[in-house]
Amino acid sequence: VQLQASGGGLVQAGGSLRLSCTASGYTLSRYAMGWFHQAPGKEREFVAAISRNGAMTYLPDSVRDRFTISRDNAKNTVYLQMNSLKPEDTALYYCAAVFTGRNSDYYTRENDYRNWGQGTQVTVSS
Repeated sequence: VQLQASGGGLVQAGGSLRLSCTASGYTLSRYAMGWFHQAPGKEREFVAAISRNGAMTYLPDSVRDRFTISRDNAKNTVYLQMNSLKPEDTALYYCAAVFTGRNSDYYTRENDYRNWGQGTQVTVSS
């Protein structure tokens, strides 16, 4: 079970990035997915979650108007579209997966997730 996050980079404030998380070794459609980020010197924080069929999503107030989480189970991939990026969005972004038996479940706590990708760096310059 491996998760590969990609799509990070350096962008100016106000810009956009789309992160991708591709799974190998298992069928992603059986897993609820999440994105977290960790800035230097800070704890890892929840960014977005999506149910296994994509019908349910949740994002915290801090990013809800700017970020969108989606998935393409046929491609075994989950996306995080980030618009109107701010310098405070600078962090290492991780995707995570948790097996679930219900289509509508999503998870917001770090401890709920069992599988993690390696992270992709997002740097937003002012």
